[in-house]
Amino acid sequence: MSAEQCSFTPSMYPGRAPSTLSVIAPLVSFAGSPPAPAGPPAAPRGPSLRLIEIYASVQGESTFVGVPCVFIRLAGCNLRCTWCDSTFTFTGGEHREVDAIVEDALSFGIPLVEVTGGEPLVHRSAIPLMQKLVDRGATVLLETSGSRDIGEVPQAVHVILDFKPPDSGEERANLWSNVEKLKTKDEVKFVIGSRRDFEWSRDRVAEHRLDQRVGAVLFSPVWGKVEPKALVQWIVDERLPVRFQLQMHKVVWPQDERGV
Repeated sequence: MSAEQCSFTPSMYPGRAPSTLSVIAPLVSFAGSPPAPAGPPAAPRGPSLRLIEIYASVQGESTFVGVPCVFIRLAGCNLRCTWCDSTFTFTGGEHREVDAIVEDALSFGIPLVEVTGGEPLVHRSAIPLMQKLVDRGATVLLETSGSRDIGEVPQAVHVILDFKPPDSGEERANLWSNVEKLKTKDEVKFVIGSRRDFEWSRDRVAEHRLDQRVGAVLFSPVWGKVEPKALVQWIVDERLPVRFQLQMHKVVWPQDERGV
């Protein structure tokens, strides 16, 4: 991917025109004056979402790695993982109508679209967003933590479910009832920050037979915490039925680069 990337980033702090004058309607009208005609009712606004950014790049994770992809990054998250690399999504963003987001995403002409965050499923309108993208012919990926119910996610969506090991600080937030709702084409990811995280993840894969339930189980090292070659060796030594992955975008671009 060249450095000349298509990117759309809405303002996180939209300006507001200052109001310095209040107008008070007269309490008495002249005799015989007809009442002022009422204007047409305001058109109802469609469902909206708090949007951080929309951009085109290549997929950096999952079995779709390396494929051109449009990313819709939503604001807000119910978790605070210790190694989070997208804390900028916790606040801010711009309210955008779902239909407008769909049009912006499809305008890139790339059929693969990922909805990510933050945590997309903190937004009720994330469900109609994904359904509208599917209805328009997009292949839709959902990157979500294991802490939100995925039961209403459209069946056509490829779910990438990110269960949280102990070092994340959010182990208790994992919603294990989601396992029964995973489809064979979905993927489960474990981001591993230590040997303890590796062993915990290994045990959860076996306990829930995840390798038999979903299309891929992904083990990814926390950037800067676990040496990739160490994680590879652990996987090989234990003959685990999982796929090792790196965050490819952090290899190609600087670690904190936005819009990639």
